[in-house]
Amino acid sequence: MSTKLPTLDDFYSTLENVRTIALKTPMLPSHWLSEQTGQEVWFKCENLQRTGAYKIRGAYNMISGLTPEEKKRGVVAASAGNHAQGVALAAKQLGIKATIFMPVGASLPKYQATLGYGAEVVLAGAIFDETLAAAKEFTAKTGAVFVPPFDHPEIIKGQGTVALEIMEQLPDVDNIVVCLGGGGLTAGVSLAAKLKAKALGKKIKVYAVQAEAAAAYPPSLKSGKPIDIKVQPTIADGIAVARPGKLPFEIIKQHVDKVVTVSEDDIAKAMVAVMERSKLVVEAGGVVGAAAIMSGKLKLKGTTVVILSGGNIDPLLLQRVIRHGLAASDRYTNISVMLPDRPGQLVRTAEAVAAAQANVVEVLHTRHGNGLQISEVELNLSVETRGKEHREELMKSLKAAGLRPKLHED
Repeated sequence: MSTKLPTLDDFYSTLENVRTIALKTPMLPSHWLSEQTGQEVWFKCENLQRTGAYKIRGAYNMISGLTPEEKKRGVVAASAGNHAQGVALAAKQLGIKATIFMPVGASLPKYQATLGYGAEVVLAGAIFDETLAAAKEFTAKTGAVFVPPFDHPEIIKGQGTVALEIMEQLPDVDNIVVCLGGGGLTAGVSLAAKLKAKALGKKIKVYAVQAEAAAAYPPSLKSGKPIDIKVQPTIADGIAVARPGKLPFEIIKQHVDKVVTVSEDDIAKAMVAVMERSKLVVEAGGVVGAAAIMSGKLKLKGTTVVILSGGNIDPLLLQRVIRHGLAASDRYTNISVMLPDRPGQLVRTAEAVAAAQANVVEVLHTRHGNGLQISEVELNLSVETRGKEHREELMKSLKAAGLRPKLHED
């Protein structure tokens, strides 16, 4: 590979540079996850970083290193969220014009935040590939400097500073778990961590986690080169990348100990658990490390740090994810009950729910559902339950009352 990899000194020089803008984010113990696993687990809270994600580190590191002539030309980026905000704030801090291309369907909070950091925002393309093409076309026309999201040595060095902070804050760390999309964060963290551990004469393991619906790295690592995949819809949009970055892939191939994937249910459950138990709002792509541990996809020995990489999530999406996460944890149950169309049936159903000590959140009573007899009505109940066993108790209570309940997946 022609690109020279950063040294430990390079990462420390970068850390000094990055600290002019980025916060040294806190490390918080996760007592509940430690109890669940029997091992010490900590969270590195990059969701509390400026702009709400680690991306400011790499963006600032690359943009601050541009020549005076390049800075005059301005910078360009294509992003639906975290990278956009990182580039916008970095450029503002350095007094450089930033033009950010975002997809037409970009979430309003991310769009407004990027504008708020002083960037000019151009909405272009229905899908990200079209947005990227528009940004590249603008770059070619204007001569502005394109700031890639992950496939650049200065970006990787900036993201790797997260690992140096972790090892300063918790010298006894044995494992680092990091989210994986295009690979900038994982490449920087794995290389910096391994270099620092070698200098200390100790060993450290780095594990990367992808969403099942957007897992380009497992097949790429198997084939020995980056390959394209078809990305399926996923709530973890921040790490939904169809092809690994060329430079990150080479670093990850050498320095990451294992790559695992997690399901949409795993991710939703982890978001709810981290919010409820640790009081932290973390976006779907940023919580996959916790999801891998909670689901048993990673069973680690020793002290583990999970990087919560970002906290930028649209409140409307958060509302849907919470509901899905509760349903996946058997704490929000949707049930339909067919009832004879005569007085007293609603009371009968409510009494059966109350007997199981469950709480009705929403009720829909209809005479017009498909498959209903003329003399039948359908009652759709959304019920708050305490878990799988409680849900089963609720179903038994309804059946004991002579009803015919049917579970519906969320």
